[in-house]
Amino acid sequence: MPTVFRSRGYRFFFYSNDHLPIHIHVERENKTAKFNVNPTELVQSRGFNAGELRTIRRLVNQHQELIITTWNEYFNN
Repeated sequence: MPTVFRSRGYRFFFYSNDHLPIHIHVERENKTAKFNVNPTELVQSRGFNAGELRTIRRLVNQHQELIITTWNEYFNN
């Protein structure tokens, strides 16, 4: 499970056997979410409230280039 980045207590990562479309998993404590990256779209969430999901969406948008670059480097090698 490569970690792409951490911010505000959230860990943003993907699984080594992930699939297209490019997406990112997020966890904090016992909460999880999954967002497609381009366009940024919530796929699923367990435990996060609406405010947390807005924060996570902003972080995904802010780090979109890093997420895509890391995904391509990891899965295309």
